[in-house]
Formats: sequence, structure tokens, C-alpha cells
Amino acid sequence: MSGSPWVLHVDLDQFLAAVEVLRRPELAGLPVIVGGRGDPTKRAVVSTASYEARAYGVRSGMPLRIAARKVPDAVILPVDREAYLEASDAVMATLRDQPGATVQVIGWDEAFIGVGTDDPEAYARSLQAAVLERTRLHCSVGIGDTLVRAKVATGFGKPAGVFRLTAANWLEVMGGLPTKELWGVGSKVSARLAALGIRTVAELAAADPQDLVPEFGPKMGPWYAQLGRGDGSSVVDSTPWVARGHSRETTFQRDLTDAAQVDGAVRELAARVLEDVAAEGRPVVGLTLKVRYAPFDTTSHGRKIPETSDPGEVLARALELASAIEPGRPIRLLGLRAELAMPAEAREGHTPTRSGW
Repeated sequence: MSGSPWVLHVDLDQFLAAVEVLRRPELAGLPVIVGGRGDPTKRAVVSTASYEARAYGVRSGMPLRIAARKVPDAVILPVDREAYLEASDAVMATLRDQPGATVQVIGWDEAFIGVGTDDPEAYARSLQAAVLERTRLHCSVGIGDTLVRAKVATGFGKPAGVFRLTAANWLEVMGGLPTKELWGVGSKVSARLAALGIRTVAELAAADPQDLVPEFGPKMGPWYAQLGRGDGSSVVDSTPWVARGHSRETTFQRDLTDAAQVDGAVRELAARVLEDVAAEGRPVVGLTLKVRYAPFDTTSHGRKIPETSDPGEVLARALELASAIEPGRPIRLLGLRAELAMPAEAREGHTPTRSGW
């Protein structure tokens, strides 16, 4: 297609819950929560919730038992990964079929599309109709002149809407909002910015990038200033995504309280991660151990390691990380991530919150 270049961000609305409603139409209009094994008496977190459940304050990442307490009448369902992957594949295939579309998948429920058109809103509505017709799923579309602006725009279009956010209206729409509303800025970074006197997106946009270097470093300081302006890459890259690493984690139904339990859990996690790593055929170059102490205090221990494909060496390094765990302190979750060497042809950067792919 010819026309001006645009970036579209497509985000499926309440994706997991929507897939479940398609399988069980009688759930339409009800508060639906998807998480864990679907049992709120077991330790697990919310993977997603329908808009009806969100109206009660249920959010992704919330402990399932708290979500159930907020919505006693909610329908709570177990995570069905295979069903969601199948639905995701159908959506992404539909996006790739759109005229002139360059599709960059960034998750099972979202993707960027690069396209040349003089009417991006009409293109977005046509795309939404195609996804709905083929999959019966609704999506929201953000239109932007950079990846960041397109991504942020999607939030203003939900549910099932279209919104355009460009350099022309960025500050009008975003300027008065707190910095934590930016994609890539969480509450901790927002607090650090506030300590520098920067509380709004407009203030961050106006900041001298070098003034942020002492607090955030020579790379992240200028990047946060760039993010405040919504600037960055406008290139959508269809190069197949390559995993930087693989991780596994386990939430224990009873806290781990002694060294033998921790040792066994780390060994089991390492075995599962190594299965994923073996399928990639690339060596491990780093490890991170995630520890969540009871009741909900989370920390991590990570390090780079000499490149290796030896399972025994990876396990030994993982057990070394585990030695940093505070002895005797109850543990409710452990996670292990292995970072992999990246192939030369892999997409650079891998995240649009780091100035694009």
C-alpha cells in the first residue's frame, strides 16, 4: 500500500478471558478471572480478568485469593496455555494477511504493524473487523508515528476502539499525566524521578537528558527523557523473534523453610529450564534466581557466567546463586531464568522501550 508510514499497535481486549467466553458463551457478561489452576484456595495470581471483574478492582498479578474475595460470584478458571496459543496464532495470521502489513509480534496478545496509508483510522477499523470475523475476538488499535506512541495510544482506545497519538498531540494528551503512566516507567522509577522534581510527562519531556545521568546512568537517563517525549524508533521489524532466555517459577502451596527444600526446588527449576534451553540449541550466558519470601517480599540474584552448554555447570551456578537466600526465612516462590547467547541474525534491541528493535 502507498501513503504515509504509520505504526499501529494491536492489543487483544481481555484476551484470556475472551477466549474462555468463546468456549463457554454462557459466561458472557459475567465477571471471569483466569489464573493458576482456577482454585483460589491455592497460591496463584490472576493472569487476566474480564472487564466485569476489573470493575471490582481485580488486576493481573493480584493474588487469586484476594481477587476471589473482591468478587465472590466470579467465575474462576484455570490457565489453558494451549488454547490461548491457538487463538493467538489465528490472530497473528489474520494480521499478516492485511494489505501492505509488516507485522512484528511482541506477545501472544499484541503486535505492531507497519503500513503505508493516508487513512490509518480506516485501516485500523478494517483490521479490527478482519480479526473479529476470523477469530470472534475484539482488539484495540493504537496509531502512532513511533512504536512508543502507538503502544501508549492503545490504552486510550480500549476497549475495541482506535486512538491516534503523534508528536502533534503527545503533550496535549500525555503531558499532565504522572510519569508512571508511561510505558516502561513503573512506580519505583516514577518515585526516583519525583525526587528530582519531575512528576509529570511534560516535565520529563522538558528535562535535560544529561541531568538524569547521575540518577539513572548514561544509557537509561537519556532514554527516560526520550520516553517522556514519546520519541524513538518508528521501524516495524518482522524479523522472527528470538528468545533472549527461558525462565520457570514455582509458587509453593506451603512455604519452604529449610535448606534441603530450597536445594531440591532449585534443582527441579534448573532441570525444567534446561529442557527449554536444550530446545534452543544456544549456550547459557547468565542466570537469575528470583526469590519471594513470605508474605510477599521479592528479590533476585543474578550474574553473568562463562558461556556454557553443560547442564552440570548451569546447575552448579544456580546453586551458587541459591547460597544468597536468607537461611530460615520462609519462601513462597522461586524462579530461575537462563539468559542465552543471541544469534548474529537476531533482531537488535528486542524491546521498543529501549529505542526500538
